[in-house]
Amino acid sequence: MSTGRWCAVVVIVCSCAVLAAGCRTKGSMPGDDLPPVDVLEGNFELESAWDNPGTLDEKAMFESVNFDFDSSQIAPGERSKIEQVADYMRRNPGTRTVLEGHCDERGSREYNLALGERRALATRAYLIGLSIDSSRTTTKSYGEEQPLDPGHTESSWRANRRVEFAVYRR
Repeated sequence: MSTGRWCAVVVIVCSCAVLAAGCRTKGSMPGDDLPPVDVLEGNFELESAWDNPGTLDEKAMFESVNFDFDSSQIAPGERSKIEQVADYMRRNPGTRTVLEGHCDERGSREYNLALGERRALATRAYLIGLSIDSSRTTTKSYGEEQPLDPGHTESSWRANRRVEFAVYRR
C-alpha cells in the first residue's frame, strides 16, 4: 500500500472514531429511566380549595425534614419534625399546610422537580398517617430552584435536600 493511500485510510479511520465518540450517550443520573409525571388538567376540588389558602401563620415555624441523596424516604430521625407539625395542626384545626419539596443542584431540572414532589408526598403521607385530614395538606415541588445554601459542597447539598412546611390559618 502506498504512503498516500495509507494516510487516507488513517484519516478515514480517525474521522470515523471522532464521529462515533460524538454520538455516545451522556451519562445518566439514577432514576432518569422513570416515566414522566402526569399533569392533570381541569378544575379539581383540591385546586379550588387551595386558591386562597389563608394567611401564612408566622407563629408556626417548623424545622425542615431533610433527606439523603436521591431519596424520598423519611429517615427515623426526621419523623419527630413531622410529628411536631401534626401536633400543631391538631391543636389548631383552622390551619392548613403546604409541604414544599426541595433538592440539591445535582440532576436534571425535571428529575429534581419530580424528586421534590416525591419528598413532599412522602411527608404528606406521614402526616395523614398521624391522623391529619388529607384536605388540610397539599404539596408543591421547587426542585433545585430555591436552594437554602447556594454553595457547591456536600454540606450545602445536604441542607438543600428538604421539605419545608408553610402553615396557613383560615
